[in-house]
Amino acid sequence: MDISKEELDGIVQKAQKAFLIIKNFPLQKRIAFMRAVADEIEALGAELIQTAMAESHLPEGRLVGEKGRTIFQWRSYADAVERGDSLDASIDTANAERTPPKPDIRKTVVPLGPVTVFGASNFPFAFSTAGGDTASAIAAGCPVIVKAHEGHPKTSGIMADAISRAVEKSGMPEGTFAHVYSSTFETGQQLVSHPLMKAVGFTGSYRGGKALMDLANQRQEPIPVFAEMGSVNPLYLLPNKIKSAPQELAKQYAGSLTLGVGQFCTNPGLVIGVAGKDLDQFIEALKQEIAGIAPSSMLNEKIANGYAESREKIIGQSGVEVLAVSATEAAKGQGLPTVATVAGVELLVNPALLHEVFGPFALIVQCKDASELVAVTEKLEGQLTVSLFATNEDLSENTEVLSILQTKCGRILFNNFPTGVEVCKSMHHGGPFPSSSNGAYTSVGADSIKRFVRPLSFQNWPDEFLPDELKSSNPLNIWRTVNNERTKEAVG
Repeated sequence: MDISKEELDGIVQKAQKAFLIIKNFPLQKRIAFMRAVADEIEALGAELIQTAMAESHLPEGRLVGEKGRTIFQWRSYADAVERGDSLDASIDTANAERTPPKPDIRKTVVPLGPVTVFGASNFPFAFSTAGGDTASAIAAGCPVIVKAHEGHPKTSGIMADAISRAVEKSGMPEGTFAHVYSSTFETGQQLVSHPLMKAVGFTGSYRGGKALMDLANQRQEPIPVFAEMGSVNPLYLLPNKIKSAPQELAKQYAGSLTLGVGQFCTNPGLVIGVAGKDLDQFIEALKQEIAGIAPSSMLNEKIANGYAESREKIIGQSGVEVLAVSATEAAKGQGLPTVATVAGVELLVNPALLHEVFGPFALIVQCKDASELVAVTEKLEGQLTVSLFATNEDLSENTEVLSILQTKCGRILFNNFPTGVEVCKSMHHGGPFPSSSNGAYTSVGADSIKRFVRPLSFQNWPDEFLPDELKSSNPLNIWRTVNNERTKEAVG
């Protein structure tokens, strides 16, 4: 059911009123609300899983795990707020004896204001209505308006109802959370363009994310768009490693490539190595693995059609050879596992070969020598992840490649596959453009809260009027940086 412009404006106005109330709430009230959301989601029964299975074609086991991850996100981000991690409180005390006298300066972070979150298609729980963008924006103290993803409206509605119940039970103001349905681009445009909107969270395609970025930058007051837009996530097979176990690596890679029908933003869709008999052995083993993996239903027909179109574009490029496809014919709406190959020299002159194919597709780039491997590495765009399958000797022999790759990605893996993103403080799920809109920020882990706050310094303020996290007595008992030392001790 589409929403009118007038209704949408009313929702944003309520979000702004809620923001002005929430920003003055004690921190513990926000924390209690987040834990209440986790409790409400945890209490959801079979209806949630069955509805998501019907709308997304994802299996029960995957969705049960994703539900657990979603609950953990809300609770762990609440814990981070309670510890003071996201507040980044710092105090530099006055020194009247210095010339000129040093003032008392104290810094914390404050929420930006109302945030729009666009639900994602491939994670109906963890990156959608009640997903990480919503949880981290709420943790920051921002009201959230979610535009439901059209691929799973009933699932989104169940999650939205859970959050709304937590709003009421926790005594949060009306407008803290809103959930809107629309099949039109205009609704999203109106939200991003609204003068009261202060930030946007998005997980999806490059095309969609870039359009939102452009729209936000055209406003009279530009606002940040935190868009995670996917990537090809290159996987390097270095010579000594591939020589040791080509068949085993092929089996493991096939599993990672086709996990979830390849519908992960960290799907390793590009394999890079040096041509030779060892890489040939890997390829032969991979061909057998791929032939034995049956096609599966993709999230929806639109995504399946997009996969087929993108796949055809890549295999139609000059020099590209299809190596293997599933031995089972794909039905309508299914993704056909496919592996193709191309020479490194072709990739150097054809940037189209670096475009993401969202689904179970891999392109193997065969470089003629170590020098071409470096050249191909330099050609890469920004990535969410890069994986290196290597020995320590390989690392020592490819220092130039390693140095370049650290400028290209947000997470670099050693002898690990990138599918599966751990929710923890040390995780960085983001990368240089175009994999994300701003590689300095993550959309996973407690540091994701930093996207929706800004620093604010207080100079020479009376202690009783300071935020609790900056008061000398440290009533929140959080870790703070006081005169360049981390401590929980009171000041003075």
